[in-house]
Amino acid sequence: MGKSSSGAKEKGNMKWWQLSLFGVGCTIGTGFFLGSSIAIKMTGPAILIAFILAAAGTYFVFDALAKMTAQEPLKGGFRSYAKKAFGRWAGFSSGWVYWMSEVLIMGSQMTALSIFSRFWFPKIPLWVFAGIYAILGLVVVLIGVSILNKLENVLAILKIAAILMFVIIALLAIFGVIDGERPIQYPDSQKDLIPHGVLGLWSGVIFAFYAFGGIEILGLMATQLKDPKEAPKAGKVMLLTLMIIYMLSIGLAVLMVPWNQFNGEKSPFVNALDNYNLTFIPHLFNAALIIAGFSTMVASLFAVTSILVTLSEEGDAPGLFCKQGKLKVPIPTLLITVLGISASIVSALLMPGHVYEYITTAAGLMLLYNWIFILASSWKLLEVTAKDKIKYSLGILFILIAVSGTLFHGTSRPGFFISLAFVGIIGCITLIMNLKWKKKKKKGKVFSPWPTA
Repeated sequence: MGKSSSGAKEKGNMKWWQLSLFGVGCTIGTGFFLGSSIAIKMTGPAILIAFILAAAGTYFVFDALAKMTAQEPLKGGFRSYAKKAFGRWAGFSSGWVYWMSEVLIMGSQMTALSIFSRFWFPKIPLWVFAGIYAILGLVVVLIGVSILNKLENVLAILKIAAILMFVIIALLAIFGVIDGERPIQYPDSQKDLIPHGVLGLWSGVIFAFYAFGGIEILGLMATQLKDPKEAPKAGKVMLLTLMIIYMLSIGLAVLMVPWNQFNGEKSPFVNALDNYNLTFIPHLFNAALIIAGFSTMVASLFAVTSILVTLSEEGDAPGLFCKQGKLKVPIPTLLITVLGISASIVSALLMPGHVYEYITTAAGLMLLYNWIFILASSWKLLEVTAKDKIKYSLGILFILIAVSGTLFHGTSRPGFFISLAFVGIIGCITLIMNLKWKKKKKKGKVFSPWPTA
């Protein structure tokens, strides 16, 4: 068995601003470029309130994670802190919940990327594109962290550039510099501002949180900082940047188009600019969607391989998953990840649309359950001030608002119960394992159910 990561302290050469840019790169994805349309349809312009709640909740989670990283950088990131705070059962369950949820989400990301690619190549089967993106993602991960960091930084700049271009065109339209086929209809009543009332807003908060998903990956990358104590600063700059980008772009989109004209099949930005004779816009934003989806997929791929290696190093997964060879990632880890993603892609392509949508919604909720774990771990591991206690309590409250909001929407509700089923299964396995760990501990042995490398 490999060396335990709980004490593994790694230092890299990454500067804080590079981590901020990396965070922007692996956060702005299809959750924002596409998912925000669903949220606008549900909440109207009040989606801006949902984004403020989600940004605040995300900041509190990252603040806790960054402070734990600054205090003691651990290779396993959030799951290593859960283990240190609550015991082996917490690290085991947190790691496997995360691994399973990310593998399911990656399947949907690759399917979405394939659908976007068919915009230009309609006759090529979806599975061909999915396979190409999977191979490209694996190549990036195999080349190593330094290439991943550079790629995410470049893709982050391209995504920000696409959004800024939308902002400029939108402002020109609002001030009458360019004319559309129909005049802009600004929301001017309560019905326009919050069309489905408080319940509609409550249901939409989850989609705003999805747009900020990815901070766990940032926690894993924080060990690469030259000075880990700069992790909190990196997070603040990243979230401030995201907040400005999100609020400005979404705010302009809902100003330009009535809320009921948004749908989940088209980016809100393409929708907002459909009124103008700009033939290059659909192509530009389709490219932005592909860039966004690919960068978040690669970041997720890095995260699931990293988590599986540290689970293996600590005896919470078979020892062969941390057996180092010539490649950057152990071959068995690579193979199990490829199998998991392949199964997820096949499920995405063969399952009825709603069924797979329910599963990926469940996977997204499972990521938020881990965020609660991060906040809970910080209470145990950090010397929390009264101010910190308020922040972290609010963080848990905002996440619970987002999770409970899924109960009020027909499409999200099944995902909530499926997420509980997944967590229940992993919980039962953890309970069985915990009993065995305790039994072996009494006999003075370290128990690992897996064959060692």
